[in-house]
Amino acid sequence: MKYSRIAVRLFEREGQDVFYDPVYHGRTLKVFGMDEWPGKALQYFVGKYWEIGYGTVVFDTTGTFREEGFDTVIKVKDGEGTGLDPLALASKGILDGYTAATIVQTIYGLDRTLTERLYADFLSGKVKSVPEAAKSENKYSEVIQESYTPLDEAFYRGNAPEFGKNILVNLGETYSVSLAGMAFLIMGAVIRTRRNVMVGVNDAAVLAYTEIGSAAVPLITKPLRRRVAILATQYALESVMNLAGPSLLLYHDPDTQSVVYETNGVPPGPMRKYVHKGQAAFIYRTPETIDVEWGRWLSNPPGSLPAPP
Repeated sequence: MKYSRIAVRLFEREGQDVFYDPVYHGRTLKVFGMDEWPGKALQYFVGKYWEIGYGTVVFDTTGTFREEGFDTVIKVKDGEGTGLDPLALASKGILDGYTAATIVQTIYGLDRTLTERLYADFLSGKVKSVPEAAKSENKYSEVIQESYTPLDEAFYRGNAPEFGKNILVNLGETYSVSLAGMAFLIMGAVIRTRRNVMVGVNDAAVLAYTEIGSAAVPLITKPLRRRVAILATQYALESVMNLAGPSLLLYHDPDTQSVVYETNGVPPGPMRKYVHKGQAAFIYRTPETIDVEWGRWLSNPPGSLPAPP
């Protein structure tokens, strides 16, 4: 089989290698594994896509991803600023105004009428940031204030980051799942049209668990030419498993492995094998059937990544 230039080798087997090819298999790859395995897999894919000149955007909820090679590192800490204010970003032309208003709508539960009013106030220059919107005398301020906290206030502070080619969003130092979801959604909107990029998430289930975080998933998994999304997770969350695209099953407990197989439509019997440490199963659909490839997983990341593009 002929593979595209953005295919990545998964297994090294005698006589035949197994590749994940986004062009053939689907633009979103879901990786399931326990303990450190999802992070190892994501580190591996980052290195491989750097080798072919791709940019990378990584969301890391564990706080263990290496910063080496990333030209932008955004750290989300409780009580500290990130500069990720959607309205302020729109003022700088990084987001469009309506997208920024809908982000505020998603985070604070505005209805359509209040969202339109916020957008109109942004266009007229009356409101230039989320804190200003929260303190305004308009009706949308009352709704925002119902869930607006000092953590939110601090989160929006600061200058906008320089969104480079390779971005690491470190979410491992916040205890607030709401702040993590906000950063995920806002950054997902910032990068939603990028191409020649691999977007990686670990842990995808943690970020997709809330309504705010789940709103970001379509932004980063939208099929685009020259774009790849890798969603790595320890948890078999239905909203992640049901996304279109192949799955890479790494070592996990038997129940989770069984759920992953069943969700992907793999019938019981010879097509299912228990995946041991250092092994993996690559599950993908073809026009005729479901295929499962087994082998030794290549990812035992070296001490240092290749140089970024």
